[in-house]
Amino acid sequence: MTTMTKRTVLSTLLLAGFGMLGTVAAQAADEPLRIGLIATYSGPYADYGRQFDAGIALYLKEHGGKVGGRTVEIIKKDTAGPAPDAAKRIAQELVVRDKVSILTGLDFSPNAYAVGAIATQAKIPTLVMNAASSAITNSSPYIARLSFTVQQVTDPMARFMLKEGIKDAYTVVADYASGVDAETAFKKTFTAGGGKVSGEVRTPMNNPDFSAYVQRIKDAKPQAVFFFFPSGVMPPAFLKVWKERGMEQAGIKLYATGEATDDSYLDATGDVALGLVTSHHYSFAHNSPKNQKFTRDFAADNGTKLRPSYFAVTAYDAMAAIDLTLQKTKGDAGGDKFMDALRGLRFESPRGPIEVDPLTRDIVQTVYIRKTERVNGQLVNVEFDKFDRVKDPAKESSN
Repeated sequence: MTTMTKRTVLSTLLLAGFGMLGTVAAQAADEPLRIGLIATYSGPYADYGRQFDAGIALYLKEHGGKVGGRTVEIIKKDTAGPAPDAAKRIAQELVVRDKVSILTGLDFSPNAYAVGAIATQAKIPTLVMNAASSAITNSSPYIARLSFTVQQVTDPMARFMLKEGIKDAYTVVADYASGVDAETAFKKTFTAGGGKVSGEVRTPMNNPDFSAYVQRIKDAKPQAVFFFFPSGVMPPAFLKVWKERGMEQAGIKLYATGEATDDSYLDATGDVALGLVTSHHYSFAHNSPKNQKFTRDFAADNGTKLRPSYFAVTAYDAMAAIDLTLQKTKGDAGGDKFMDALRGLRFESPRGPIEVDPLTRDIVQTVYIRKTERVNGQLVNVEFDKFDRVKDPAKESSN
């Protein structure tokens, strides 16, 4: 059998499997709801999967292991990081072989884009728990996002910096889809408000040496630098070089999105994060009764060493969204019916009020301006300003 013939046979089998999904997705309400969770469980970003698991487990514990009146079975799959080919293959297996009714997880944007085609072919609801590149929800009518977009948290930071009197800024971003989104959103908002972006740097994702980049910025002497890197290994490395090169003493201010001070990594990042001002949609220190209960219950289940991050909160919220949507559909997880019921959904999250935009299927939420401080011996992101009901600016024109 030729390679082309093998591919044709495989495609035919997959399409046949997808053709049966109308029956599978609309399972009887008394059958277990099978949810496929695609995430990172190994490698340098393994904390992402752990956070997803903890958020899901907490919601299910609070609700007797059920959503929409149905017991839940979570089928977890590891992509080991950004791996679009693996994510697509895993999604196919989850749909055809494991017969899941819903896909979720999706921590990296390339993985979410890759799964979009499967969601469309299978007509299967897919809830993004983190991937933050703006166009992801455009890749399939069966994708909705409960997390955030990079542009959504970047635009308020540009507005805040302008309010602080900053007119000249440099941007430093990781060279991938979300990094480009951050660069684009910052430049658009900052220049529209009268600011000037005097330099732009895109750094590789793997083992970048920030010394040369930081020295170049020091020589350029902008008023401020805005940076975006994914949570994990890159932000602490950048902050360390920033401190070592005496950038603060040189009078250059530093701002970032909240990935730089992700609650899950903040203790490990250490004092190099002190004083950094960031914009994001969730802080462990968010002062609301809902979040106080969430963090207290999370610690009771996971101990105090695993602090909940925005990954855990979105996983918790994604389960809430599934629960509330299935209550509206009377347990029916069929793609079209589920997505129709999900549109416009509003509820209170540990991060604050959130809603699913009925037109874009993207999240609408509060974006907070925070400063990293040491409170009661702990490094935390203390919120001191906010922007209410922020939509993804990349899609605002379509609303």
